[in-house]
Amino acid sequence: MFYKSYQQIRADLDEQRITVVQIVNHHLEKIEEYNPNLNAFLEVFKEEAITKAAQIDLKLKQGTAGRLAGLVVGIKDLFCLKDHLVSCSSKILEDFESQITATPIQRLLDEDAIVIGRQNCDEFAMGSSNENSAFGEVKNGVNPSRVPGGSSGGSAVGVQTDMCQISLGSDTGGSVRQPAAFCGVFGLKPTYSRISRYGLTAYSSSFDCVGILSKSIADTELILEIIAGSDERDTTSSRKKVPQFSQSPIKSNSYKIAYFDEINEAEGIATSVSQMMNQTMSSLKTSGHLLEKVSFPFLEYLLPTYYILTSAEASANLARFDGVRYGFRDLEISNLESMYKKSRTQGFGSEVLRRILLGTFVLSSGYQDAFYTKAQKVRRLVKDYTEKILEEYDFIISPTTATTAFEINSKTIDPVEMYLSDLFTVQASVAGIPAISIPFGEDQNAMPIGLQVMTASFEEEKLFSFAKSFKIT
Repeated sequence: MFYKSYQQIRADLDEQRITVVQIVNHHLEKIEEYNPNLNAFLEVFKEEAITKAAQIDLKLKQGTAGRLAGLVVGIKDLFCLKDHLVSCSSKILEDFESQITATPIQRLLDEDAIVIGRQNCDEFAMGSSNENSAFGEVKNGVNPSRVPGGSSGGSAVGVQTDMCQISLGSDTGGSVRQPAAFCGVFGLKPTYSRISRYGLTAYSSSFDCVGILSKSIADTELILEIIAGSDERDTTSSRKKVPQFSQSPIKSNSYKIAYFDEINEAEGIATSVSQMMNQTMSSLKTSGHLLEKVSFPFLEYLLPTYYILTSAEASANLARFDGVRYGFRDLEISNLESMYKKSRTQGFGSEVLRRILLGTFVLSSGYQDAFYTKAQKVRRLVKDYTEKILEEYDFIISPTTATTAFEINSKTIDPVEMYLSDLFTVQASVAGIPAISIPFGEDQNAMPIGLQVMTASFEEEKLFSFAKSFKIT
C-alpha cells in the first residue's frame, strides 16, 4: 500500500478502493515494524488516529471531508498539539503537556489530516545527526548503522520508511534539508515568514522555519499551500498572498542557474557527491538550461556567522526553562540559585548547554560588538550578495551535503566536525530564502544523495516547477 503522493490516496478513497481506517492501520503496522529499531517516533497516537480515521470515513461518505482526508502526518517533537506531550526531545520538558496547537498543525487538522505521532529529533533542534536526543539516537532506514541527519531526523525516517505519508519538521540551518538528503526524501525550507511559527518551540527566532518532508513535489506543494499564510498570533508571518501551488503548471522554461566553485571544490566533499553533481550539471545543460560558475567569497564565514547568531538567540530563548514555572526541576536543592543550576545542568544535554554557553558569551559585556554585532553585519553581506546573484539567476544549486549519511558516533567527539555538516545549507538560512533538497542519486553504498536548489524569497512556486520539469519526482 505504498503511495507516492496524496493524489493517489485521495483517488483510491474517492473510488472507495480503500478506507482511511485501512490507511492508518497500514502506517501503524509500518511503525510497529520499523520504529523499535530506528527510534523515529517518541509517541504514537494509535487509538486517537484510528478513531479520527473512522470519523473521516463517515465524512467522505457524506461528501463533507476536507482536502487532506486520509493524509497521515508525523510531527517533529517541537510542535505543540493541545493536550499532548511536547518534550523537544529533552529531559527538561519530558512530561510537559501542551496547552495550545501550533498554527500549521491546526491548518492540517482543519482539512482532516491525521497526526499519527510525535517524532524524535535533536534536543531543541540543535544537531546535525539526531544523536543529541535525550531519548536515544534515530537511525537511518537505509542502513541503521548510519545517522539520518538532523535535527529533523525522526521526521525524515518516518517518511523514508512509510511510517507516515508526510512530516512537518523545522529548519534553522538545514534541519529539514540535511536529513531529507541523508534519507532520500524531499525536504523544503520555505522563505522565512512564509509559514507561521506559532506553536513551534523556539530555538533561534530569526532563523527558524517550519519545513516539509515528503515523498513527492506534489505533496510538498499541497501542504505548503494549506499551512502557509498570515497568522495574527505570529507577527513575523508574511501577509503575502499564498499561491495555489498544487495547481501550478509545469513550465518548460530554460533557466539560468548559478553554481559555486568554492562549494563543489570544498575540502571534505565526497567523490560520489561531486561526481553526481557534475553529472547533474551536464544533464541540466543538455536540457537547455544555462549554467554559470559564480564566485561566493563568504563561504568561510557562513558557519561562524550562523553559529554565533543562533547560539545567541538560543541563549535568550532557552532562558525560560529554569525549573521554576514548568518542566524538570532537580529536587536536591538548597536555594534558588542551586535550583537554577542543577535543574538546567541535569535537564539539558551537552550540545544544548554548549550552545547556551556560547550564546551567553557572545552577548556578554565586552564581547557583543566583537562577535554578535560583527556577525549581524556579515549576515547582511551574505543576504545582499545572495539576493544580488538571484537577481541575475533563477537558481543557485549545490549538493545538500558534502557527504552521504555518516556512521553513528563518528562525529560526536569533535563538535566542529559535526557543525561542518551544515556548510552547504546555512546560506539559505542566513539569507532567509527558500531552498529544497531533492533526492538525485546514491553513492556506492546505496546511501542517498541530495541536490539543493535555492531561489529568491517567496519564489517557491518556481522551485516546484523546476523540480517537476527536471523529472526528478
